[in-house]
Amino acid sequence: MLGVVYGDIGTSPLYAFRTALLHFSADGVERWEVLGVLSLILWSLILVVTVKYVLLVTRADNRGEGGILSLMALAQRSLRDPRRRWFVTVLGMAGACLFFGDGVITPAISVLSAVEGLKVISPVFEGSVVPISLGAIIALFVVQYRGTGSVGAVFGPVMTLWFALLGLLGLVEVIREPGVLVALSPTYAITFCAHYQLAAFIALGSVVLAVTGAEALYADMGHFGRRPIVRMWNWFVLPSLALNYLGQGAMMVADPSTLENPFFLLAPPWLRLPLVILATAATIIASQAMITGAFSIGRQCVQLGFLPRLIVHHTSETAEGQIYMPQINAALLAGVVVLVLAFKTSDSLAAAYGLAVTGTFICTTLLAMVAFRRLYGWSLPLVLGVFSPLFVMDLCFFVSNVLKVPEGGWIPLLLGTGLFLLMSTWQRGRELLFARFRQDSLPLKSFLARLPQSRTIRVPGIAVFMTGQPDYVPGALLHNLKHNKVLHERVIFVTVTNEDVPQVRRRYEMSELAPNIHRVRLRYGFQESPNIPRDLEAVAGLDFDPMQVSYFLGRETLVQAVVPKMSHWRQWLFGLLSRNAVSATEFFRIPSDRVVELGVRVAI
Repeated sequence: MLGVVYGDIGTSPLYAFRTALLHFSADGVERWEVLGVLSLILWSLILVVTVKYVLLVTRADNRGEGGILSLMALAQRSLRDPRRRWFVTVLGMAGACLFFGDGVITPAISVLSAVEGLKVISPVFEGSVVPISLGAIIALFVVQYRGTGSVGAVFGPVMTLWFALLGLLGLVEVIREPGVLVALSPTYAITFCAHYQLAAFIALGSVVLAVTGAEALYADMGHFGRRPIVRMWNWFVLPSLALNYLGQGAMMVADPSTLENPFFLLAPPWLRLPLVILATAATIIASQAMITGAFSIGRQCVQLGFLPRLIVHHTSETAEGQIYMPQINAALLAGVVVLVLAFKTSDSLAAAYGLAVTGTFICTTLLAMVAFRRLYGWSLPLVLGVFSPLFVMDLCFFVSNVLKVPEGGWIPLLLGTGLFLLMSTWQRGRELLFARFRQDSLPLKSFLARLPQSRTIRVPGIAVFMTGQPDYVPGALLHNLKHNKVLHERVIFVTVTNEDVPQVRRRYEMSELAPNIHRVRLRYGFQESPNIPRDLEAVAGLDFDPMQVSYFLGRETLVQAVVPKMSHWRQWLFGLLSRNAVSATEFFRIPSDRVVELGVRVAI
């Protein structure tokens, strides 16, 4: 649990304190400045992580699951107004897009900051930082296809050692300089902000680096449960992080020249090389956790209709959540490599980091306000009284990072905007496509009423027709009748429905429409992957023989309507996504030798 949930926030001491202090280091760093920045970091950990996430947001679970998309589904469940549901959907999509941006930046800045510890050992390593970082990152992404099971076995022990060492190194310095404990008082943070004003506001963009990874506490709640996550944070992770930041502050008070790299200088010279190795392992684990999260969010986006079908490989026979998505893996690897080559140092990349994280914070707070008000029955004054201060704090963090757009903050902004346009285009295109199907298709009741009077030849076997519109005749069936003039003895209409819950409790619903003609609705949660043959075999009373079945699928060719309902560039993008989507055969795990695809032209 330590590696998966706390890997990202656990590696923040590598760069957060130093990056925040660099804003005020032009004329040297004074004691009160160190204490002010330290107080800001400590109270950010308390307010953002402990109060907002641990005490509040983790209570909003979607059947035990957490994360931005789970919270979106939870908030939508209580809304009936289409405009409010649209607003909640936009928040969820925006949070997911920013999460992917975070997933690109986290491996780059984490691994760079760890390998940069070599420069503390000897300046001769300065030219080796980027090549070593790239080697570690590429190796990490290349082995993703093997799954996280074997790697996960070492996550816990490594991260336990990491957090224990964080606390121990910090404790040694705090004992030497106990006066640094006054930074636990928020008055130092307030005094610091009042003195520097705009400069302190800008520095908040670096202070927020100390709480990156807070979203993981909520996102991974379904894997481990709320209680273990809360206990581990309160009794082990938070004390270790606080002690390490206090230790860095104590060392800076005693010797301001240690600003060069206060984290690695906490360790005695003989421990620095092992610490670099351990830090690199910890950052790889943090990156692994983010990559795994990206796979999970990617599958949820597909199931919720925000992305086209993508390849999903299950890497474990027992753990449903252990998946590998090669397309997302390749995209993340390309983005991380570009960032490392472009920025070269963790300090340069820090400006790009905060915007994605703080944007996700804002989306989470707004969705939590809706969920607690509508679903949990909190009064409006209580919701505003509890969440408004947290929202203002998130907004301050976000705006302070917006000021860094020219320095690199444009990267997550560009990634998030591009992904949002992609998701919204796909969602809108699918809506128009289904509307066109309903307009052009024949109602199923009318077809079944005419069937006994028709002279259609029935042939042996079972025909399964996949359809997203259960009340209309699938286009594949009409085309089969038109060209082949036959219908199988047994016909099954299968509709797949994606629910706004992580896992469904009741998988199927079957009804007999006519003799030997059945309709089956298969339900899947947004954390589940469909397997049509397996689940049809499990339908009671269907008498489904896999060796006698043929699957009929429609393959749409999109053409422009006379009066298009999407702009030309969106039509082009939707067509590109449709052509490159994983085939229904592979996505639904249908045997390819039992599939018949019939093409149809659709104008939108």
